[in-house]
Amino acid sequence: MTGERLEDLSGWHFEDTEITVNVGGYKKKLRYDTLLKFPDTRLGKLLGCQSKESILELCDDYDDAMNEFYFDRNPELFPYVLHFYNTGKLHVMGELCVFSFCQEIEYWGINEFFIDSCCSYSYHGRKVEPDQDQWEEKSEQESTTSSFDEILAFYHDASKFDRQPFGNIRRRLWLALDNPGYSVMSRVFSILSIIVVLGSIVTMCLNSLPDFQIVNANGSSEEDPRFEIVEHFGIAWFTLELVMRFAVSPDFRAFFKHPLNIIDFISIAPFYITLIVNLVVESSPALANLGRVAQVLRLMRIFRILKLARHSTGLRSLGATLKYSYKEVGLLLLYLSVGISIFSVVAYTIEKEENDGLATIPACWWWATVSMTTVGYGDVVPGTIAGKLTASACILAGILVVVLPITLIFNKFSHFYRRQRQLENAMRSCDFGDGVKEIPSVNLRDYYAHKVKALMANLSNMSKSTPSEQSLDCSLN
Repeated sequence: MTGERLEDLSGWHFEDTEITVNVGGYKKKLRYDTLLKFPDTRLGKLLGCQSKESILELCDDYDDAMNEFYFDRNPELFPYVLHFYNTGKLHVMGELCVFSFCQEIEYWGINEFFIDSCCSYSYHGRKVEPDQDQWEEKSEQESTTSSFDEILAFYHDASKFDRQPFGNIRRRLWLALDNPGYSVMSRVFSILSIIVVLGSIVTMCLNSLPDFQIVNANGSSEEDPRFEIVEHFGIAWFTLELVMRFAVSPDFRAFFKHPLNIIDFISIAPFYITLIVNLVVESSPALANLGRVAQVLRLMRIFRILKLARHSTGLRSLGATLKYSYKEVGLLLLYLSVGISIFSVVAYTIEKEENDGLATIPACWWWATVSMTTVGYGDVVPGTIAGKLTASACILAGILVVVLPITLIFNKFSHFYRRQRQLENAMRSCDFGDGVKEIPSVNLRDYYAHKVKALMANLSNMSKSTPSEQSLDCSLN
């Protein structure tokens, strides 16, 4: 297109005219009437150029014979620009880098205002919090690697039965006892175990009601014999369950290193310790104070509710979340401690002469704790106007402090829940009918890639002090 040709541009019928745009090798013919919808964009401004020099200010090269404009830009992002010219809206895919996309649309002269409402919130959120995507990517990599490791460890344990007596029978029992949902037998056993656990907890709760307590001749209360029968049956079931798991375990030395097995042991230990204490007290009246120890141990039966973690994906995910969220939990406790310390001193200063319930700083600690956590028992309340204003500030600060780390903890819980579900599905799809002949269908290339990428990430984190090492980090990325 020459200068004379451009001077007559206003007399053309734009709807019958097209130009060719070449973006990094990606060619596309565009109609003039489409570009004129957005005259302030880079392509729209091309139509107003009056010389070849002005054209080259907007593009990288220009072919006069072919009427083709060349742009040295990323061809993978140009379809989003084309979609904008056709619809007037920008859409951002989740896998795109928001900063690269922002630079690209800025080059083409397209404002972020044109991003459609369905993508606007996510786009601006990712720009404000870029570390969120990195955390999700890192979590996904850790999830994949950890799942591979756990599946391989699962198969390694299953393969140990091939070298043991009655290996196939013991392996089937092990799968039925330790992997709920693996087979019909494991599902039935899991349901029975859940019923016994819930029955034991309900019995303990009902036994605390006065209507179900029996008063003996000495004036002391005793348990209802019916509840004792349920309790003894539950203990027998839990003991049998633990012994069976230990008997079919592929590794006896590592058995009690598993958290769920420790919970099983703790759930029955109070009963046997109480039984021993009662026998000692009966044989030696001088040790009657040990009976109080037995009463405390009986309360530990409530920990049997944790046995449901073996049958609940959510409880196991919650445990993993608390394990790997100690920084967030510590941050939450730190915020609460600072707020409680500040507001308790302020409340003490204001209310010490007017309110007996807030006459000491420790008493104010209690009031600030229940206020910041929005519990609000109402046992102690400020009476002065300044005290009420302090209480209002304490409650609002407590809401903000509690909400801030919750999002991070919830994201980790969702991550561990998805990982646990994927791991369970992978284990349930395993078949050991004729022994372990091969490892599961794991993509070893991806597994190796995740391992190497994690190693490179650790090396890059250690090598950000010198310019030469920073260049190595850039080349790895």
